[in-house]
Amino acid sequence: MQTTPKGFRLHIGLFGRRNVGKSSLLNALTRQSVSIVSDVAGTTTDPVDKAMELQPIGPVLFIDTAGIDDVGALGEMRIRRTRQVFDRTDVGIIVTAAGEWTPFEDAILEELRSRGIPVIVVFNKVDLARPDAPLLVRLKELKLPCVHTAAKGGEGLPDLREALVCTVPDDFIKTPPIVGDLVPPGELVVLVVPIDMEAPKGRIILPQVQTIRDILDHDAYCMVVKERELQSALDRLKRPPALVVTDSQAFLEVAATTPDSVPLTSFSILFARIKGDLGELVRGTMGINRLKPGDRVLICETCTHHPVEEDIGRVKIPHWLQHYVGGPLEFTHVQGHDFPDDLSPYRLVVQCGACMGNRREILSRIVRCRSAGVPMSNYGLTIALSLGILPRALGQFPAALEVYRQHFAPDSATCALKHAS
Repeated sequence: MQTTPKGFRLHIGLFGRRNVGKSSLLNALTRQSVSIVSDVAGTTTDPVDKAMELQPIGPVLFIDTAGIDDVGALGEMRIRRTRQVFDRTDVGIIVTAAGEWTPFEDAILEELRSRGIPVIVVFNKVDLARPDAPLLVRLKELKLPCVHTAAKGGEGLPDLREALVCTVPDDFIKTPPIVGDLVPPGELVVLVVPIDMEAPKGRIILPQVQTIRDILDHDAYCMVVKERELQSALDRLKRPPALVVTDSQAFLEVAATTPDSVPLTSFSILFARIKGDLGELVRGTMGINRLKPGDRVLICETCTHHPVEEDIGRVKIPHWLQHYVGGPLEFTHVQGHDFPDDLSPYRLVVQCGACMGNRREILSRIVRCRSAGVPMSNYGLTIALSLGILPRALGQFPAALEVYRQHFAPDSATCALKHAS
């Protein structure tokens, strides 16, 4: 892989009113003209993403946003886009002109802190004015790091980088493994990789690539096969593999081929753990048992691929869910960072594996769904429950398996027989 995917980068959001220098600050930090800079208020319209390596932190993604004080109908749309960025922000930077602090800054601060997002305050344009002492005292009492910058001249940028290093969340520094904690060094993992029509020619999809790298990083090794070759591959081994990981679309076939004594899970379930909260998503998955024909289901994809025939989110999961429920359901699909403000019409949210999203965004969606009383699952968990093999797929995750056992679930053997027919 030539670059770190966005989903594995630290997301740093720049928030503030119009014309306080957010874009100038981003350009100065990245040493590139990433965002258009103008004296005209409201120059930045949509969020601008810039991926870079910020040493000593590593891979980061800066997100420059439109002014939170934008006006008019178009301004309201820009503000809505800015508010979506809160959902995927790991560290928030509030940028304000040095001599100013208004209710807009207070509102941004309250929003970030209510989400548990670390905050840095940047007083920009200090060559023109300085913040007053009482304001600095108040922010110090709130234990907020404050940095003084003059972005156009580069003043204060080293201080801002140092503040970022000190503010980075521990869970970013200690990135959880994908399978490294499940498989001892020197053991074999078999990866079942159907060739997806939506995967670019000559490549396999991102979760599979990342899993291979994680296995190598933890001194284990892997065998990669298609589902049709799995039986032949297992027959050639002198001893069973430590784990079989499959694309969720092939769950039923792979489960039938893999001996019960060999642990089995899917890429999507592995990513439910590192990109979200596996226990919460299992709890949400059990909400599928309360679905009735006619209910509305929201399906979310973090990438924006062009769907093709037999698309997993638009064709396969709807088919399996409707078969499981015993009647038609109404499906709504969203892509990228789009996520409805009002979740009340839905009885279930199904999130993809989120290989292109970051953990903060998925956790934000889990919190919003739980607050709205709407269960949230993900692709792999939904498929495993629908096909009656969820307990087996969770065998490597005792806490998540216990969540499953605490909730009523139909007999898995019956479900498997029903869907195999």
